[in-house]
Amino acid sequence: MRKFFLTFIYHFKTKFMQYLLEQPVHGNIGKEKYKCTISWRNGMLTADEPVKTGGKDTGPDPDSLLLSSLAACTLITLRMYIDRKGWDIAAIDVDVNMYQAMVDGKLVTTMDRDIRFLSPVTEEQRSRLLDIVSHCPISKILQGEVKVRTFTYSDADLEKKVKYANEDGAVIWKPELCRHSARCVSGLPDVFDVNAKPWINAHGATTDKIIAQVKKCPTGALSFAKE
Repeated sequence: MRKFFLTFIYHFKTKFMQYLLEQPVHGNIGKEKYKCTISWRNGMLTADEPVKTGGKDTGPDPDSLLLSSLAACTLITLRMYIDRKGWDIAAIDVDVNMYQAMVDGKLVTTMDRDIRFLSPVTEEQRSRLLDIVSHCPISKILQGEVKVRTFTYSDADLEKKVKYANEDGAVIWKPELCRHSARCVSGLPDVFDVNAKPWINAHGATTDKIIAQVKKCPTGALSFAKE
């Protein structure tokens, strides 16, 4: 428990972290090679591997999904800017591919993005759009410093929970699911305070406010059980 609090305080004080998505992208795979179900906020899609690597090619492979993100972000960013400027550019195509090579003992990935405007554009417009597209969110992620944090847990971990009760029920905290986003602390500091003991005061706000806040927990570490 003490280790959790020290880690939480470090993340909160040094850099406030706000997850991009209200709900994480969720993936699941069973025994079928190598079909994956990917769930996002408004639907589901299938990912797979090509036949040559043992899959059935029923959906895009992980590399294609990565490149799809760049392609989609490119087109959306361009459309937003073009519409804001009021330019008459009806349609845009983009092709994205990548290759990898070892450079000085380090794996370097290069992504090529070919943009084709299907309407006439001036050289001034082309130059401006080239600059704009370099700032699309996915481009900035790929060209910035990326860290992948990995947490593992099993069904048994989900059973670990701590309850903080009030007259209407209890806040349920699952420590193993907590990823220290600090969303609860910033959103309802009278209830969630990592410097207090216990760190959750279930009497610090109305039950409705507490329920509204725990629903914003991006990992499901927090919930509220009514009596």
